[in-house]
Amino acid sequence: MARRVLIVDDEPNIVMSLEFLMKKAGFEVTVARNGREALDALAGPPPDLLLLDVMMPEFDGYEVCERIRADPAWASTTIFMLTARGRDSERDRGLALGADAYVTKPFSTRELVAQIEAVMASK
Repeated sequence: MARRVLIVDDEPNIVMSLEFLMKKAGFEVTVARNGREALDALAGPPPDLLLLDVMMPEFDGYEVCERIRADPAWASTTIFMLTARGRDSERDRGLALGADAYVTKPFSTRELVAQIEAVMASK
């Protein structure tokens, strides 16, 4: 059974890049283009991994992360927040809300996959 990832980002180029990268890494990919679509996904089976942008329409990534962590069915989902916001206070907020990792854009795709594999293996 393939591992599943939900990519949540409103930037089409980033979605396309992440989708390609995750499929190449062996994930089954689903995409949500804003916070509302991400929260709608709570009704379905939880993915193994959530790649979550912070700055999005509808609900930002912090709100989405907080709501997902409040749902026990999604407790084992690994959350990577991907954002251009790199201040320590923003990173600390994301991690405090339950993100497993906080990655600042731009990022190396090779390093991102390695970090995802390391975090998921440790869970």
